[in-house]
Amino acid sequence: MTRTVSDIIVDVLIEAGAKRCYGIVGDTINHFTDALGATDLRWVHVRHEEVGALAAGGEAYMSGELAVCAGTCGPGSLHFVNGIFESHRNGAPVLLVASQVDRTEEGLGFPQAVDQKKIYEQCAVFCERISHPDQARRITVMAAQAALARRGVAVIVVNGDLLKARSADAVPWSVHRFAPLVRPGDDELDRLAAMIDAANRPVIYAGIGARGAHAELLALAAKIKAPIAHTSRAKEFVEPDNPYNIGMCGILGNRAGADAFDACDLLLCLGSDFAYTQFYPDEARIVQVDIDPAHIGRRTPVDLGLVGDVGATLRALTPRVAARPDDGWLTGARAQWQADLDTYAARSASGEDLIHPQTVTATLDELAAEDAIFTADGGSPMVWLLRHLRANGRRRFLTSLAHGTMANAYPQALGIALAYPGRQVIALCGDGGLSMLMGDLLTLVQERIPVKLLVYNNHSLGFVEMEQRVEGMLDRYTGLHNPDFEQLAQACGLAAWKVRQTSELASAMQAWLAVDQPALLDVEVNRMELVMPPQIAFSQVASTALFGAKAVLGGRADELVDLVRDNFLK
Repeated sequence: MTRTVSDIIVDVLIEAGAKRCYGIVGDTINHFTDALGATDLRWVHVRHEEVGALAAGGEAYMSGELAVCAGTCGPGSLHFVNGIFESHRNGAPVLLVASQVDRTEEGLGFPQAVDQKKIYEQCAVFCERISHPDQARRITVMAAQAALARRGVAVIVVNGDLLKARSADAVPWSVHRFAPLVRPGDDELDRLAAMIDAANRPVIYAGIGARGAHAELLALAAKIKAPIAHTSRAKEFVEPDNPYNIGMCGILGNRAGADAFDACDLLLCLGSDFAYTQFYPDEARIVQVDIDPAHIGRRTPVDLGLVGDVGATLRALTPRVAARPDDGWLTGARAQWQADLDTYAARSASGEDLIHPQTVTATLDELAAEDAIFTADGGSPMVWLLRHLRANGRRRFLTSLAHGTMANAYPQALGIALAYPGRQVIALCGDGGLSMLMGDLLTLVQERIPVKLLVYNNHSLGFVEMEQRVEGMLDRYTGLHNPDFEQLAQACGLAAWKVRQTSELASAMQAWLAVDQPALLDVEVNRMELVMPPQIAFSQVASTALFGAKAVLGGRADELVDLVRDNFLK
């Protein structure tokens, strides 16, 4: 008995644990979607393929399970590119079925013919073409296995006519899952323990690779009295119930993390691939532990690089280090962290007619469920999430920190909500990000996905505006002519609210969170808000002053007054 290639691919995807496939139907994948429609693998009909890729990535990132998207030849598959890059960089196991024109038309300049393999092999852990029906199961198995094992994107390229071809499908290839234990050797661990014992001011810096090692991080910090800083992506699992936490480092970070980096004499980078070299300490010795040898030393020179899983490495390391009785170093770092929290709280006070985005986020923190899942658009919404939403061990967070794209928040939330139907899923959207992909508001309604969209409406590309001002430039081309988002959402079938005064915020947010359907809350926030870095360099002050001079000379003195009033005279 023979089966079609489409049936075989769908069968493998289901065996690999996939529950949903995102895309837009048409020509070269019609046989694939027809086969899918006869199974429990749900087709999620999006309005733009980029949304489908981001939704699949959101689902896969949160669940750790395979999510699928599929595209027609040419434009259909190309529209997935940005969302696929996002998943490739944040470690989400996604499989893309990228179709091609019929084999008889390849190489002849046929309309919509595109070499999908050349495009996608740069953003995938596996990218291969099925060239014969008998390869269908084997290549799909290898793709799904690679995506799950290496936590990344796998792509299979298949011609439209091949999807209806038949195969005996006789060989039982199947997807395997792995849980290896990887840690450095004993000699390497002894060397690291000696470096820790010799240090006076050690700092632990935990990244996404420390996911699942919360107890091990705390055990080491308790023994050596070290503060724990973390990358932005590690917030959700490092911050909760952590008496050693001092927050983030980097441009989005806080003063405690920056000060600790500057003063430490040993920095332990555990599962961190933090990219910005200028934030690493100049004088301290640096140790890096990472599961991927290619990550060792690629961001800053290291004195010792070790390959291993963070949890397994710390379980073997901690018994080897000497207990440190003096906690003065830790106490000082924690005091600065508390001062940082007090500063964030102070920034959350708004007047009646001027709503600060910090106020909006702090209110959301109070009213959202204790197990809510949050996404945020690249730019300032991402900053407000990282600084003003509490991680408690049950909440989850996803932002575009590795890829830095716009318009990721509500598409990712779409996929997450499908994977976690009993949880509150909230997207923190910039007005620029939301308006970039507004068409899939209709998907939320059509597919009955109760995502909550919070719009920080400042009528500008706010983060870009800030970047230009810090460089001493007048802000250019950042203003946005927005629709009435409340009316737009209601026209699409969402519940919607609009807030223009602080006194309206809490009640509107409560109603928005309570409704059992997709809903949008449009909040007018201060356009002149600055995302203040943990340390302000003289060059930044000078550049901002230069912006002020240009604003006055250019007849925009009122904007300078607003900037000073809203950010400094508080």
